[in-house]
Amino acid sequence: MRNRADSDGRRKNVVLENARIEHTVHRQRRFAHHRVRIINRPRVFGQPFYAGWGLSEDENPVWRRQRKLTRAQLFAAAMILYPTWYDPCRDRLCSFEEALDQLEAEVRAFREDRAGHVAAGMRLWKRPHLQRFFGREHPMRFAADGPRAATLARQRGCGLLMWGAEGEGPTDLPLRRVEDGFLRSRGLGADLVPPLSLIADARGLYYDPSQASDLEALIAAPPPPGATVRAERLIAALIRAGLSKYNLPATALPPLPAGRRILVPGQVEDDASVRLGAGEVRTNIALLKAVRAANPDAVLIWKPHPDVLAGLRPGRVVEADARALADVILESGDAATAIAAADEVWTITSTLGFEALLRGKSVTCLGMPFYAGWGLTRDLGRPAPARRTARPTLAALAYACLIAYPRYVDPVSVLPCSPEVIIERLVNGQGPQRRAGLRILSKLQGLLASRSHLWR
Repeated sequence: MRNRADSDGRRKNVVLENARIEHTVHRQRRFAHHRVRIINRPRVFGQPFYAGWGLSEDENPVWRRQRKLTRAQLFAAAMILYPTWYDPCRDRLCSFEEALDQLEAEVRAFREDRAGHVAAGMRLWKRPHLQRFFGREHPMRFAADGPRAATLARQRGCGLLMWGAEGEGPTDLPLRRVEDGFLRSRGLGADLVPPLSLIADARGLYYDPSQASDLEALIAAPPPPGATVRAERLIAALIRAGLSKYNLPATALPPLPAGRRILVPGQVEDDASVRLGAGEVRTNIALLKAVRAANPDAVLIWKPHPDVLAGLRPGRVVEADARALADVILESGDAATAIAAADEVWTITSTLGFEALLRGKSVTCLGMPFYAGWGLTRDLGRPAPARRTARPTLAALAYACLIAYPRYVDPVSVLPCSPEVIIERLVNGQGPQRRAGLRILSKLQGLLASRSHLWR
């Protein structure tokens, strides 16, 4: 009996030990699983709208919520299907994506302007537009020159704005260089047409390849999620609307000869993009000669720069010389129409080359504009900066240049806005109008073309 009892006791101990081991292992597994779940999911003690759908650790579950959702499904319900979104620029209800674009523009403006700005040496006619773009949080202050502006900025604890390459900025203050954006207006800046987009670069000048710029950094960086799709839609809208930087009135093109057509856009020869970005070819006549020498059998379409044609800026090519080198001279019409008629574009640094890339045209650069050196153009001028090693897609380039880099202000609501709103305004003829005084001033520019620094 004793041996049997001992045997039964040993068996009972074995069973108990096995049960204890299994329980311990089970607890360890539960702890490990629980630990992973705590890391990956919020632990919720209340009953918020996002609890009960299998995405959180719920201490007080909602019995009705039995369905298991993915994060995308929960987001769609909470942010797309459930709310009603309003667009303050268009004054209508809108999609979540449109509201997000508007929020992005307004938040960016707040972040960049919340400390205020002092602007140095800005022309009088530009000041109201700068106030509209950068003075939403704090009214801008203007000073006649850099030293005065720097003193005022130190007193106010804010940064400096300077136009283009003008003036040397102090090293102890944040400085942004202001320029026109790539979708600017319906009309020329030299005609004093107010801008719809401006750039404020904290690193340098986008058209100076000798230094880094915010634009270079944006082009080199991988685009954020959704950026490529948005940029492709934006490109399609620009092409569909026939929009370019200045959007001059469209006119019918003259009959063009058959053959491989090369569009050659003229430039303002003292423009900073030429002075800083050109190689050996630095004048319009030299550009025409270089293109003709490299393409003796092509149909050359010469399009003088409208500011030069108006007598406002230097760079005019004698008509006899132009006709000796080009097959067609386009003195009127918008850039988009001219690009559509050409097979390729040759340029020094013209923004028209960027617009041609957006339209799928081959572009050859004899200088180093902002869109060259990234593998999307044929570069025959100065070598690309060593910094430009990234190889973005066309959509990624467009996202950087048209969405992430410029700032836009809606001419109707005067709110920061997206480029999509600006496209609608331009299509509907809702761009800003020149005041009467500016019309008179722009006429006087024709008489003072040799003093173009007065309005640049």
